[in-house]
Amino acid sequence: MDATILPEVTAVGVIIKAILILAVISAIAGFGTYIERKVLAFMQRRLGPQHVGPYGLLQLAADGIKLFTKEDIIPQHANRIIFMIAPVITAATAFIALGAVPVFPGFTIPLVDVFVPSIASDINVGVLFVLGMMAAGLYGPLLAGMAQSNKWGIIGSARTAIQFLSYEVVTGLSLLAPIMLVGSLSFVDFNNYQTDGYWLVVYQPVAFVLFLIAGYAETNRTPFDLLEHEAEIVSGYVTEYSGMRWGMFFIGEYANMITIGVIASVVFLGGYNDCGIIPGWLMILGKIAFSFFFMLWVRAAWPHVRPDQLMWLCWKVLMPLAVINVVITGIVMMVG
Repeated sequence: MDATILPEVTAVGVIIKAILILAVISAIAGFGTYIERKVLAFMQRRLGPQHVGPYGLLQLAADGIKLFTKEDIIPQHANRIIFMIAPVITAATAFIALGAVPVFPGFTIPLVDVFVPSIASDINVGVLFVLGMMAAGLYGPLLAGMAQSNKWGIIGSARTAIQFLSYEVVTGLSLLAPIMLVGSLSFVDFNNYQTDGYWLVVYQPVAFVLFLIAGYAETNRTPFDLLEHEAEIVSGYVTEYSGMRWGMFFIGEYANMITIGVIASVVFLGGYNDCGIIPGWLMILGKIAFSFFFMLWVRAAWPHVRPDQLMWLCWKVLMPLAVINVVITGIVMMVG
């Protein structure tokens, strides 16, 4: 649907959209833990959660009760204020980034005749805003590790800065070529660009692969989970966290996974446009679900990598490929 013929967007519709994003993504992030444990168990020939409720479906409620009731400990020699703020930064930046991303098509609530837009805030620099918020999210783990008096936490926070800053470069460069084709930084324009033509992944397969790899690294997913590599540094920057403060880091990670899935779907996989008889809202949900499942698949299939291997992959392989892809895209656009 062309953004120029959408119904009038009111403040009430934007507020409803923001509430939906917060509620739905929080629920999905929580339920994603159950899905991940079941998928990984299936791939590793295990059963996964099964004792709490039918097929272990109440495991999510059990985990939530545990997080809410678990004693919240602040270590004696920790910087108390920064220790308490760090989890809030991680969770807040993850949800703020979703404010500029179209999660599903716009719709009208019949009884009150209020139009809920596809995006909470359609800013003309949406891509830069989301990348900026995701980059700001590194301050959560960074401050969390530095606020502790635990050397393992400090090592984990140092890895956070190295990993996130490195892969932010690859993420930005991978999106630069599609931006050149669309000529806009608005996610709505990316969606409209693919309405009547091929998906951008057809024109930019290299950029798509680079974005996924960098996105996995930014969301601290295996094989790039160096921030809390239990086999080496206990639990990284969350070593001394417990209760809901630990849970906020967890929710922020899963919210970022969904953000990466939404961006990949909107920028490269046709967005929330209809596909034949399949409505757009079902298409975007299917694409996000596949992206989420693919992250779990990668975690089950690939082992951890060493920090030096991660940096080598970023600076000597992915970044040169991204730059070459941008150059080739520019030459093709000039010749065409």
